[in-house]
Amino acid sequence: MVSRAPLKIPKKLKQVTLRVHPDGTVIGSFFLSHHRKRTSGAEEPIDVLNQSHPFVVVQREEPDELRFYNKASIVRVEYDEEFSPQLDNITPLYCRLHMMDGSLIDGCIRRPLPPDHARLSDYLNLTEERFIRMYTKDGQLWLVNKSYIVYVTPLDEHMQPNLSDVDGDA
Repeated sequence: MVSRAPLKIPKKLKQVTLRVHPDGTVIGSFFLSHHRKRTSGAEEPIDVLNQSHPFVVVQREEPDELRFYNKASIVRVEYDEEFSPQLDNITPLYCRLHMMDGSLIDGCIRRPLPPDHARLSDYLNLTEERFIRMYTKDGQLWLVNKSYIVYVTPLDEHMQPNLSDVDGDA
């Protein structure tokens, strides 16, 4: 019998909370590679969610089982992330997401974009990304499925949530 151990790719587990339609809250872990495919650093949950594969593998603890979730049914994913200071070339994009269930999510999008395409609409229209990274006013990180967003409104300066910890101004 041939051992399959040498064929396995080492992965680390990252605990996440999924909001799945119609099931609700699911707590489990994503399998993340120690290296990203296109850039440096370790793979993150958003990398897995924005891959072209329609399903994501989730290791559940209660019950102890492996599940394959269709990304189209995942409304959002929440997890703890160590904050990295704001980079000089990133302009925070403050906005409000109006979701299909009627909920509103206020927060900030931070992503490096080319200077001539650094508008909120440019980020939302990135076709290769199904999920967007949103820092909420509570300082949480949510990965939101664009398919569940009805519309997005930019937040004026006086309406922006207090995200001093997220913006690196603290």
